[in-house]
Amino acid sequence: MNSSIKNGEPILKLRGVGKHYGNLKVIKGVDLDIYPSEVVCLIGPSGSGKSTLLRSMAFLEQYDEGEVYIEGVLLGWKPGSPRRLASRSQLNDARRNVGMVFQQFNLWPHMSVLGNVIEALLQVRKLSQAEARAKGLAMLDKVGLAHKADAYPALLSGGQQQRVAIARALAMEPHIMLFDEPTSALDPELVGEVLQVMKSLAADGMTMVVVTHEMGFAAQVADRVAFLDQGKIAVCSSPQKIFHDNEHPRLQQFLQNYLDRNAFWQDKKEEHIA
Repeated sequence: MNSSIKNGEPILKLRGVGKHYGNLKVIKGVDLDIYPSEVVCLIGPSGSGKSTLLRSMAFLEQYDEGEVYIEGVLLGWKPGSPRRLASRSQLNDARRNVGMVFQQFNLWPHMSVLGNVIEALLQVRKLSQAEARAKGLAMLDKVGLAHKADAYPALLSGGQQQRVAIARALAMEPHIMLFDEPTSALDPELVGEVLQVMKSLAADGMTMVVVTHEMGFAAQVADRVAFLDQGKIAVCSSPQKIFHDNEHPRLQQFLQNYLDRNAFWQDKKEEHIA
């Protein structure tokens, strides 16, 4: 974890962000600052608004209230005044600096692993084939999959596919990476290989916001952990305070439910082995 994260301006800033679908308020007045090289994990029960909040950070979800700034660029509007959206070019420039990894891998099945990684480099960054290939191979090497460059997604495990998705995002040289439950679609034995890549990125100083149910990862890697409940950040603090010293009843209940659920499945696994 980075001990000197709050130097300078936030790379990502949220002020009073809200989102609703009809009468259902999914996000309610969220304030959050993310600093360069910081890792922030978002935890909370299903339906608490974690994924919607994450998508709003990249303006993949058009929020209804408040402001989101990426490196000083306003991707929204001020409450109570006409919408002041960033221009299309500003929005595109800001988004290019944000890498997104989803629950599903979203790889193109007709392209090789390397083809998936370099497509945006060719079409968006306008690199030459040789430049894109060199960068793509370097990113695949970073996630331990350079030897799979010519394979197709259908021949890869789920963990390998997700690592390709990470390499694809990294190839665009983002300033911040957003992860939306990147291990939730994986078999349990494949989770570790993806988390290891993410730990490596954190160690290299990548700014990361991670929606996750992997409490061990959050405890080990995060600089801060934000607990969302009913669309609000109920608690945001260090992993030590979140997992060991918290006095918030709802957070305590959530963590206990998590422990009980994992203990249940561990008992079932031991029964099966026996």
